[in-house]
Amino acid sequence: MTILNDVEKIRAVDPDNMYNSIFDLPEQMEAALKIAENWEIKPDDFIDIKNIVLIGMGGSAIGGDLVRTYLSSKLLIPFQIVRHYELPEYVDDESLVIASSYSGNTEETLNALEDALDRKAMIAAVSTGGMLKEVADVNDIPVAVIPEGLQPRAALGYSFVPILVFFEKIGLIENAVTEIKAVIDHLNASRENFIEDIDIENNPAKKLAEKISGKIPIIYGGPSLTDVVAVRWKGQICENAKNLAFANNYAEFNHNELVGWMNSMKFYKKYFIVIQLRDQDDNDRIKKRMDIVRNIISEMHINLIEINSNGSTPLARIFHLIQYGDFVSYYLAVLNKVDPSPVKVIQKLKKQLEDSN
Repeated sequence: MTILNDVEKIRAVDPDNMYNSIFDLPEQMEAALKIAENWEIKPDDFIDIKNIVLIGMGGSAIGGDLVRTYLSSKLLIPFQIVRHYELPEYVDDESLVIASSYSGNTEETLNALEDALDRKAMIAAVSTGGMLKEVADVNDIPVAVIPEGLQPRAALGYSFVPILVFFEKIGLIENAVTEIKAVIDHLNASRENFIEDIDIENNPAKKLAEKISGKIPIIYGGPSLTDVVAVRWKGQICENAKNLAFANNYAEFNHNELVGWMNSMKFYKKYFIVIQLRDQDDNDRIKKRMDIVRNIISEMHINLIEINSNGSTPLARIFHLIQYGDFVSYYLAVLNKVDPSPVKVIQKLKKQLEDSN
C-alpha cells in the first residue's frame, strides 16, 4: 500500500503540522479578513496615487503578486512587485509603497522601505512585527499586524487579504470583501477533494504527487491569471517537498525555452514532467498555443498533465489552483520522506549573510 493511503505514516513525516496550515487556508483568509476590516486607515493619506510598488520576498511577496495579477484588468495605475534592496527610480511622493514581510526582518524589504521613506512615498505595511513594525511605528505608517508562528509561505491568506482590502479602503477598487468571502466558501468546499483521508485513487492532489515523484516538474501558466500561480506551485514544490521545480509562462516561453526541449530531451526526458495550468478566460491564442505545445511535448513521450482552474469568479479560480498545488507539494514531501516545514538551506544562507556584515 502506498504511504499516501496511510494517514498515520503521512503525519509521521510532518511533525510541525504543515498539513493543517494548508488545510486551513479558508480559515486563515477569514481571520485575515477580520484583521483587514479592523485595520485603521486614513484614506486622505493615500490620494492621487500615480503608481504602486509592493516590496517583499518569497512567501511575503507572492500575496502581492496575486493581488497584482487579479487587479491587472481593474486598476488604472501601474502596479509593480519589487524583490530587491532598491526601488525603481520613478518612485516618489506620488507613489504608494506597500512593505510586506512576514518576519518583519527581511533585509531586502527593510532596505527598500528606507528608500521609500527617503523619497517621501505613501507607505503601508503588512507584518507580524520585527524591525518593519518598529520602523512603521516611528514613522506613523499603518501596519496590518498578522499572527506569527507560521512559515511565510504558509501565511498566504495573511499576505494577500489585507492588501486587497486596503485597496478597497482607499478607494482604488470595489467589492474586495465580497469577493474574498466568496473565495472562502469555494475553498471550504474544494478542499474536501484533497484531504488526507481520501485514498489516492480518488484524491487528485495525491495522484498528481505520485506522478511527479522522482521527477523534476516544469509548470507552465498563462500570461494572466495563472502566471503567478505557476510560480507559487514551483515555490511550494521546492520548499515543501525539497524537490527541484521550474516555472514559466505563455506566450514568452514559446519564443525561447520551447527550443530547449528539442535536443535536451534525447538525454533527460525521463527526469521531467510538465504541468500546464489552464483557465477558462485564457486568451484564445494562448489556448491554441497550449494545445500545440501539449502535442509537441507529448510526442517526445514526456508526461504532460493539464490542470484546469475551477470557480465562478477569477479570484476563486486563482485560489482553487493554489490550494490544489499546495496539497500536491505536501503529498510530494511525504513521498520524498522529508519534513515539509524546515528550509534549512535558506536559514544557512541567511546566517552566512549576517556573518558577512
